[in-house]
Amino acid sequence: MKIFITVILFTLIFIFSTGFLSNRNIESTPSETAFSFSSEKEMVVGEEIVYVVKYYLLKLGELRFKVVSKGKANGKNVYNAIVYMDSYNGVPMVDLHQTYETKLNSDYYSEYFRGIVKGKDYSSFTDYYFNYPKKNVHVKKGKVNPYQIWNDTNGVVNKMLQDGLSIFYFARMNTGRKHSVDVPCMVNEKQVNTHINFYDQPQKTRIESVNYDISSVYVDGRTDFVSVFGLTGFFDGWFTNDAAGIPLKANLNVLIGKASVELISWKRPGWNPPKYN
Repeated sequence: MKIFITVILFTLIFIFSTGFLSNRNIESTPSETAFSFSSEKEMVVGEEIVYVVKYYLLKLGELRFKVVSKGKANGKNVYNAIVYMDSYNGVPMVDLHQTYETKLNSDYYSEYFRGIVKGKDYSSFTDYYFNYPKKNVHVKKGKVNPYQIWNDTNGVVNKMLQDGLSIFYFARMNTGRKHSVDVPCMVNEKQVNTHINFYDQPQKTRIESVNYDISSVYVDGRTDFVSVFGLTGFFDGWFTNDAAGIPLKANLNVLIGKASVELISWKRPGWNPPKYN
Protein backbone atom coordinates (compact mmCIF):
# COMPACT_ATOMS: atom_id res chain seq x y z
CA MET A 1 0.00 0.00 0.00
CA LYS A 2 2.72 2.48 0.96
CA ILE A 3 4.67 1.73 -2.23
CA PHE A 4 1.76 2.62 -4.47
CA ILE A 5 0.86 5.77 -2.53
CA THR A 6 4.48 6.89 -2.75
CA VAL A 7 4.61 6.59 -6.52
CA ILE A 8 1.35 8.27 -7.38
CA LEU A 9 1.61 11.14 -4.90
CA PHE A 10 4.91 12.14 -6.42
CA THR A 11 3.24 12.34 -9.82
CA LEU A 12 5.89 10.69 -11.89
CA ILE A 13 9.11 12.29 -10.70
CA PHE A 14 8.36 15.00 -8.18
CA ILE A 15 7.18 15.11 -4.60
CA PHE A 16 4.74 17.36 -2.82
CA SER A 17 2.93 16.43 0.37
CA THR A 18 -0.09 18.44 1.47
CA GLY A 19 0.03 19.64 5.06
CA PHE A 20 -2.08 21.72 7.43
CA LEU A 21 -1.07 25.38 7.47
CA SER A 22 -1.20 27.47 10.59
CA ASN A 23 -1.66 31.24 10.40
CA ARG A 24 2.04 32.04 10.29
CA ASN A 25 4.87 32.38 7.82
CA ILE A 26 5.93 29.23 6.05
CA GLU A 27 9.52 28.41 6.92
CA SER A 28 11.91 28.36 3.99
CA THR A 29 15.23 26.80 3.11
CA PRO A 30 17.82 28.73 1.06
CA SER A 31 17.69 28.33 -2.70
CA GLU A 32 20.86 27.39 -4.57
CA THR A 33 19.76 28.63 -7.98
CA ALA A 34 18.17 31.90 -9.07
CA PHE A 35 15.53 31.12 -11.64
CA SER A 36 13.64 33.15 -14.23
CA PHE A 37 10.87 31.30 -16.05
CA SER A 38 10.99 31.05 -19.83
CA SER A 39 9.65 28.29 -22.04
CA GLU A 40 8.91 27.47 -25.67
CA LYS A 41 6.78 24.51 -24.62
CA GLU A 42 3.00 24.63 -24.57
CA MET A 43 0.10 23.01 -22.78
CA VAL A 44 -2.72 21.85 -25.05
CA VAL A 45 -6.34 21.72 -23.94
CA GLY A 46 -7.76 18.24 -24.43
CA GLU A 47 -4.43 16.48 -23.94
CA GLU A 48 -4.75 13.21 -22.04
CA ILE A 49 -1.80 11.01 -21.11
CA VAL A 50 -1.91 7.74 -19.18
CA TYR A 51 0.84 5.96 -17.21
CA VAL A 52 1.18 2.55 -15.62
CA VAL A 53 2.67 2.40 -12.12
CA LYS A 54 5.00 -0.52 -11.33
CA TYR A 55 6.88 -1.86 -8.36
CA TYR A 56 9.53 -3.93 -10.12
CA LEU A 57 7.39 -6.13 -12.46
CA LEU A 58 4.14 -5.80 -10.53
CA LYS A 59 1.65 -3.43 -12.17
CA LEU A 60 -0.19 -1.52 -9.43
CA GLY A 61 -2.39 1.01 -11.21
CA GLU A 62 -2.65 3.98 -13.54
CA LEU A 63 -2.29 7.76 -13.60
CA ARG A 64 -4.46 9.67 -16.09
CA PHE A 65 -3.55 13.33 -16.67
CA LYS A 66 -5.88 15.72 -18.51
CA VAL A 67 -5.59 19.39 -19.50
CA VAL A 68 -9.19 20.47 -19.05
CA SER A 69 -9.37 24.14 -20.02
CA LYS A 70 -7.59 27.44 -20.57
CA GLY A 71 -8.86 30.80 -19.40
CA LYS A 72 -7.82 34.26 -18.30
CA ALA A 73 -7.28 35.71 -14.82
CA ASN A 74 -5.92 39.20 -14.27
CA GLY A 75 -4.93 39.33 -17.94
CA LYS A 76 -2.84 36.14 -17.78
CA ASN A 77 -3.39 32.60 -19.03
CA VAL A 78 -4.65 30.09 -16.49
CA TYR A 79 -4.77 26.36 -17.23
CA ASN A 80 -6.96 23.86 -15.44
CA ALA A 81 -5.57 20.29 -15.22
CA ILE A 82 -6.54 17.13 -13.39
CA VAL A 83 -5.06 13.71 -12.63
CA TYR A 84 -6.96 10.54 -11.74
CA MET A 85 -5.05 7.95 -9.72
CA ASP A 86 -6.52 4.46 -9.57
CA SER A 87 -5.18 1.11 -8.47
CA TYR A 88 -5.98 -1.97 -10.51
CA ASN A 89 -8.63 -4.40 -9.29
CA GLY A 90 -7.18 -7.51 -7.73
CA VAL A 91 -3.86 -6.02 -6.57
CA PRO A 92 -3.28 -7.37 -3.03
CA MET A 93 -3.75 -4.79 -0.25
CA VAL A 94 -4.13 -1.89 -2.68
CA ASP A 95 -7.43 -0.06 -3.19
CA LEU A 96 -6.62 3.56 -3.98
CA HIS A 97 -8.67 6.13 -5.85
CA GLN A 98 -7.62 9.77 -5.71
CA THR A 99 -8.16 12.87 -7.84
CA TYR A 100 -6.01 16.01 -7.93
CA GLU A 101 -6.90 19.25 -9.68
CA THR A 102 -4.81 22.36 -10.24
CA LYS A 103 -5.07 25.81 -11.79
CA LEU A 104 -1.73 27.09 -13.06
CA ASN A 105 -0.78 30.67 -13.85
CA SER A 106 1.36 31.79 -16.79
CA ASP A 107 4.53 30.98 -14.80
CA TYR A 108 3.19 27.45 -14.25
CA TYR A 109 2.84 27.88 -10.49
CA SER A 110 -0.28 26.95 -8.56
CA GLU A 111 -3.20 29.34 -8.09
CA TYR A 112 -5.57 26.67 -6.79
CA PHE A 113 -5.34 23.04 -5.76
CA ARG A 114 -7.91 20.41 -4.82
CA GLY A 115 -7.21 16.84 -3.74
CA ILE A 116 -9.94 14.25 -3.22
CA VAL A 117 -9.28 10.89 -1.60
CA LYS A 118 -12.00 8.28 -1.93
CA GLY A 119 -12.34 6.18 1.20
CA LYS A 120 -14.42 3.16 2.09
CA ASP A 121 -17.00 5.17 4.04
CA TYR A 122 -16.57 8.69 2.65
CA SER A 123 -14.34 10.92 0.50
CA SER A 124 -12.16 13.65 1.98
CA PHE A 125 -10.84 16.80 0.31
CA THR A 126 -8.06 19.38 0.65
CA ASP A 127 -8.35 22.79 -1.03
CA TYR A 128 -5.60 25.39 -1.44
CA TYR A 129 -6.45 28.92 -2.61
CA PHE A 130 -3.27 30.91 -3.31
CA ASN A 131 -3.42 34.73 -3.29
CA TYR A 132 0.13 35.84 -4.04
CA PRO A 133 -0.49 39.63 -4.10
CA LYS A 134 -1.79 39.33 -0.54
CA LYS A 135 0.85 36.72 0.42
CA ASN A 136 -1.90 34.39 1.56
CA VAL A 137 -2.96 30.78 1.11
CA HIS A 138 -6.38 29.70 2.30
CA VAL A 139 -6.64 26.02 3.20
CA LYS A 140 -9.77 23.96 3.69
CA LYS A 141 -9.96 20.30 4.64
CA GLY A 142 -13.03 18.22 5.12
CA LYS A 143 -15.45 15.56 3.96
CA VAL A 144 -17.77 15.39 0.97
CA ASN A 145 -21.25 13.86 0.90
CA PRO A 146 -22.22 14.88 3.49
CA TYR A 147 -20.18 18.09 3.29
CA GLN A 148 -18.25 18.85 6.46
CA ILE A 149 -15.33 21.21 7.16
CA TRP A 150 -12.63 19.83 9.42
CA ASN A 151 -10.08 22.64 9.13
CA ASP A 152 -10.33 26.17 7.71
CA THR A 153 -7.24 28.30 8.07
CA ASN A 154 -4.93 30.80 6.38
CA GLY A 155 -1.17 30.79 5.93
CA VAL A 156 1.38 33.37 4.81
CA VAL A 157 3.45 32.77 1.68
CA ASN A 158 6.25 34.97 0.39
CA LYS A 159 6.69 33.46 -3.06
CA MET A 160 4.79 31.39 -5.60
CA LEU A 161 4.55 27.70 -4.73
CA GLN A 162 3.90 24.38 -6.42
CA ASP A 163 1.24 21.84 -5.58
CA GLY A 164 1.40 18.11 -6.30
CA LEU A 165 0.06 18.43 -9.85
CA SER A 166 1.26 21.87 -10.97
CA ILE A 167 4.90 20.83 -10.56
CA PHE A 168 4.34 18.06 -13.12
CA TYR A 169 3.51 20.65 -15.78
CA PHE A 170 6.17 23.09 -14.56
CA ALA A 171 8.81 20.41 -15.15
CA ARG A 172 7.46 19.62 -18.61
CA MET A 173 7.61 23.26 -19.67
CA ASN A 174 11.29 23.48 -18.67
CA THR A 175 12.79 20.43 -20.37
CA GLY A 176 15.22 20.57 -23.28
CA ARG A 177 17.68 23.19 -22.07
CA LYS A 178 20.49 22.69 -19.60
CA HIS A 179 19.86 24.36 -16.26
CA SER A 180 19.13 23.62 -12.62
CA VAL A 181 16.49 25.06 -10.35
CA ASP A 182 15.20 24.80 -6.80
CA VAL A 183 11.43 24.68 -7.02
CA PRO A 184 9.58 25.88 -3.87
CA CYS A 185 6.92 23.48 -2.57
CA MET A 186 4.86 23.41 0.60
CA VAL A 187 5.15 20.49 3.01
CA ASN A 188 3.73 20.31 6.53
CA GLU A 189 3.87 24.04 7.31
CA LYS A 190 7.33 24.39 5.82
CA GLN A 191 8.52 25.66 2.49
CA VAL A 192 11.01 23.22 1.00
CA ASN A 193 12.78 22.91 -2.32
CA THR A 194 12.79 20.20 -4.95
CA HIS A 195 16.11 20.48 -6.78
CA ILE A 196 15.79 19.63 -10.48
CA ASN A 197 18.53 19.25 -13.08
CA PHE A 198 17.46 19.61 -16.71
CA TYR A 199 19.70 18.43 -19.56
CA ASP A 200 19.72 19.32 -23.26
CA GLN A 201 21.53 16.35 -24.87
CA PRO A 202 19.06 14.21 -26.90
CA GLN A 203 18.92 10.57 -25.83
CA LYS A 204 17.43 7.40 -27.28
CA THR A 205 14.60 5.97 -25.15
CA ARG A 206 12.33 2.94 -25.54
CA ILE A 207 8.97 2.22 -23.91
CA GLU A 208 6.68 -0.79 -24.39
CA SER A 209 3.86 1.17 -26.03
CA VAL A 210 6.05 2.48 -28.90
CA ASN A 211 7.88 0.26 -31.42
CA TYR A 212 10.68 2.71 -32.28
CA ASP A 213 13.42 4.70 -30.54
CA ILE A 214 12.09 7.96 -29.10
CA SER A 215 14.04 11.22 -28.95
CA SER A 216 14.14 12.28 -25.32
CA VAL A 217 15.92 14.49 -22.81
CA TYR A 218 16.96 13.52 -19.31
CA VAL A 219 15.95 15.04 -15.98
CA ASP A 220 17.07 14.15 -12.48
CA GLY A 221 16.97 15.68 -9.05
CA ARG A 222 16.39 15.32 -5.35
CA THR A 223 14.15 16.49 -2.56
CA ASP A 224 15.67 18.35 0.40
CA PHE A 225 13.33 16.83 2.95
CA VAL A 226 12.58 13.36 4.28
CA SER A 227 9.38 11.80 2.99
CA VAL A 228 7.17 9.86 5.36
CA PHE A 229 6.38 7.59 2.40
CA GLY A 230 9.94 6.34 2.09
CA LEU A 231 11.32 8.25 -0.90
CA THR A 232 15.07 8.46 -0.45
CA GLY A 233 15.37 11.78 -2.26
CA PHE A 234 16.65 10.91 -5.75
CA PHE A 235 14.49 10.65 -8.88
CA ASP A 236 15.10 10.65 -12.62
CA GLY A 237 13.12 10.50 -15.85
CA TRP A 238 13.03 10.96 -19.62
CA PHE A 239 10.81 13.51 -21.40
CA THR A 240 10.08 13.78 -25.12
CA ASN A 241 12.48 16.08 -26.92
CA ASP A 242 9.85 18.34 -28.50
CA ALA A 243 7.34 21.11 -27.73
CA ALA A 244 5.12 18.71 -25.75
CA GLY A 245 7.78 17.66 -23.23
CA ILE A 246 5.74 14.59 -22.26
CA PRO A 247 7.33 12.28 -19.68
CA LEU A 248 8.05 8.83 -21.10
CA LYS A 249 9.17 7.04 -17.97
CA ALA A 250 10.57 7.77 -14.53
CA ASN A 251 12.24 5.99 -11.63
CA LEU A 252 11.87 6.59 -7.91
CA ASN A 253 14.09 5.21 -5.17
CA VAL A 254 12.17 4.06 -2.11
CA LEU A 255 13.57 2.49 1.03
CA ILE A 256 12.59 -1.03 0.02
CA GLY A 257 13.51 -0.87 -3.66
CA LYS A 258 12.62 0.91 -6.87
CA ALA A 259 9.30 2.03 -8.31
CA SER A 260 8.63 3.26 -11.84
CA VAL A 261 6.02 4.81 -14.11
CA GLU A 262 5.77 4.56 -17.91
CA LEU A 263 3.63 6.15 -20.62
CA ILE A 264 1.08 3.71 -22.10
CA SER A 265 -1.36 5.92 -24.07
CA TRP A 266 -1.89 9.50 -25.19
CA LYS A 267 -4.33 11.87 -26.85
CA ARG A 268 -2.86 15.15 -28.10
CA PRO A 269 -3.93 16.58 -31.47
CA GLY A 270 -1.36 15.79 -34.19
CA TRP A 271 1.15 14.35 -31.73
CA ASN A 272 3.11 11.12 -31.47
CA PRO A 273 6.38 10.53 -29.61
CA PRO A 274 9.22 12.01 -31.73
CA LYS A 275 11.55 9.53 -33.45
CA TYR A 276 15.20 9.49 -32.52
CA ASN A 277 17.34 10.09 -35.62
